[in-house]
Amino acid sequence: MEKSIFDEQVCRRGTNCVKWDECPYDDVIPLWVADMDFRVAPAIQRALEERVAHGVFGYNIVPESYYEAVIGWFRRRHQWEIRRDAILYTTAVVPAMSCVIKALTMPGEKVLILSPAYNCFFSSIRNNGCEVLESSLLRCQRNNQDSFTVDWQDFEAKCADEKTTLFLLCNPHNPCGRVWTRQELQQMYDICQRHDVTVVSDEIHCELTMPGQCFVPFGTITDRCVVMNSPSKNFNTAGLQIANIICSDPAWRRRIDRAININEVCDVNPFGIVALQAAYNESEEWLDQLCQYLWENYRALCAFAEAHLPQWRVCRLEGTYLPWVDVSAMGMPVDQLADRLLDKAHVWVNPGTMYGPQSGQGYLRLNIACPRSQLMEGLQRIADALPHL
Repeated sequence: MEKSIFDEQVCRRGTNCVKWDECPYDDVIPLWVADMDFRVAPAIQRALEERVAHGVFGYNIVPESYYEAVIGWFRRRHQWEIRRDAILYTTAVVPAMSCVIKALTMPGEKVLILSPAYNCFFSSIRNNGCEVLESSLLRCQRNNQDSFTVDWQDFEAKCADEKTTLFLLCNPHNPCGRVWTRQELQQMYDICQRHDVTVVSDEIHCELTMPGQCFVPFGTITDRCVVMNSPSKNFNTAGLQIANIICSDPAWRRRIDRAININEVCDVNPFGIVALQAAYNESEEWLDQLCQYLWENYRALCAFAEAHLPQWRVCRLEGTYLPWVDVSAMGMPVDQLADRLLDKAHVWVNPGTMYGPQSGQGYLRLNIACPRSQLMEGLQRIADALPHL
């Protein structure tokens, strides 16, 4: 079989890398934080090298070519027409989320999420003085695989709560791996509209979809929403600190812009600017190859679990590179299981309780965005260690 560019083992240890250098053991295989172990697309690396060669890194403006790259990408890739004046740049999606919550809610109000949910949803909501309101996703079967769906009755009841003013969506969903369909997104919007709840959609994983899946930007459902996106997860550039808030409503946009300045996340670095343009203008083929490689890693995970980890049920992965795995049959609290896998197998995974103390119980989240040989070594270590935990 022909080797892929994504099979390359890139040594990241010793580079002040969170994923590798926070590990307590020198031989840990890190399958935890959402960070890929692949080199960036060649066009991104070239653009950064050219910028470094200039040798001066002072304050910078965001040029029109930046906005053109964003608009062109989403028009071409997702048939979403974004107006130039709707784009607000900032440093990353989590600061963007905090700014939007600050701008569009009042302390004491409730922000609805579908749980389990990315852990920063909880902290961003609480840091802005709001209350987290969870609507737990329901387990279901999709194409004969374990998956998740919205509990529509519960979702509407919680939107109807007079204190609920904002719905924070994750699309594609982290950690459950759903890519929400247009019908589901429309139903979310219709319910929110009935109860005067504002939709804010975190779409940071929007390009990481598996074969047969179609990502639908919430901005193609309605202009009455706020969308947050970034090339960071899709192109492995999180350390370059760049993201965008897309908001068509001028009143909301003024308030969000003010919150960006209050939170002092209004200045971005030159490398994020050039990397975004290289990603969106020149790296589409690399991205398509990446998604195919991730799909093959997921299939390898499923096959290994079926053969060697019979107590593990790998849930259907439609998007992201973060499979959600049901390990409840092991009868061990997942925090304890994750700790033991780290100590005994030297494999680092995330316990599901990070993403909801109740809704995440019984699950682990794995990161499969690494060379396949590394993934398989990690899985083999887990299989070898399980009898001794």
